[in-house]
Order: sequence, then structure tokens, then C-alpha cells
Amino acid sequence: MTTATKTPISLYEQYRPSTWAQLVGQDKAIAKINALRLRGLAGRCYWISGLSGTGKTSIAYLIAREIADPLSITEMAADELTGEYLINLKSTIRLYGGLWGSGKSAKAYIWNEAHGLSKRCVRLLLDMTEHGLPAHVAIIFTTTADGMKLFEDCHIDASPLLSRCVEIHLAQRDLAKPFAERCHEIACKEGLNGRPIADYVKLAQKCGNNFRAMLQQVDMGAMMTKGVEA
Repeated sequence: MTTATKTPISLYEQYRPSTWAQLVGQDKAIAKINALRLRGLAGRCYWISGLSGTGKTSIAYLIAREIADPLSITEMAADELTGEYLINLKSTIRLYGGLWGSGKSAKAYIWNEAHGLSKRCVRLLLDMTEHGLPAHVAIIFTTTADGMKLFEDCHIDASPLLSRCVEIHLAQRDLAKPFAERCHEIACKEGLNGRPIADYVKLAQKCGNNFRAMLQQVDMGAMMTKGVEA
């Protein structure tokens, strides 16, 4: 008889926010999404940008899961998109309407590293979104702050596409304290804490307010040893 082994998972994935209440440090972004919710989160394009490890993918998934069943969420890297895929997608989303999913009727597409969109894909996306998206579809782009600048510099059609998206720029400052508190909470829960909260603030600063990098350090036992160097 064999004993099932638990699949290892990083702390960052284990504690990726599954509710809006678990998302820390991005109150302005949440406030914007709360306002949009009054008229519905589906039927929109979102463009989420921010520094690495500040919550872009987490927000994308929280939006997607609010409007779509898990099997109705598709995640891809933007540089994997092709013109043929987008042409077929335009026909599909308008043909099938709200038939996707068993409970939540929307279909959500998360396209990461959006600065990797090809020029042809940008033009096709402009055509796809010219009259808005169907009410049962949401497209969510994510990119880093540097990627956002690269996209704007490299694409003549960047501004028209961005104008058709709800732009959500994540906070880059004042993250050390909320990130430190959440990281400390997780470390205590996992039995990986041996340092005061002040050292978690130093860890946040050392990691450039990258919450993923902070939890990687906790995962490796960094907060069970001596204080974190500033």
C-alpha cells in the first residue's frame, strides 16, 4: 500500500489571495473595482500594471473568478497570441453568448506580459473592442510598470487600445508595512517565524516591495535566523 505524498507548493501560490479581503496594499485599485462592480465587471477589458510581486495576477484572477467558473477562465502569455487565434476568438465570443460555465455565465481571458503583444494582435484587438466586448466576456491584460512603458513606446496603436481598457495601476509606494504584516502572519502560521515585525519591514524594503520575493525568503527559512540586513 502506497502513501500519497503532498505536492510541494510555494508559500506564494499557497497564499495567493482567494478573496478581495486577502489582497493587501492595493486599496485604490480595489476601490476602483468596487465602483465598476455596480454596473458589472464583465463586458470590459482591463489593463493591470504594476511592479513585480505587487498583485497584478492576483487581481486578474479575483476579477475572473467573480464572473466566470474556473473552466471558463483562460490564461496565456500575450506573446503566445496569434492573429488567427484572435480572429477565431472574435467569432466565438459573439456566437456562443453566455453559454459558457454552469453557474457564472462569463468567459474570462487573462493575458499576461501584455507588452509582448505583436503589432498585428494589437490591431486585431482594436477591431475586436471597437464597439465594446459582449456582456459575457472579460479580457484582462497584465504587465509590469516597465512593460507598460515599453508597450507605449513600441506600439503606435498603444493609446487607442489602452483607451478601451479600464486601466488599473497598482500602488508602488507605502507597501512595506502592509506586506510585512501579511508576510509575518503567514510565517507565524507556517511555523517559519523567528523575527519581530520590524525585520519584515526591512525584508520588504530589501525585496523592493515584491511580496512574492518576500515569501520566497520566508519559505527558505530566512526569518528564522538573524535579523534581515537593511
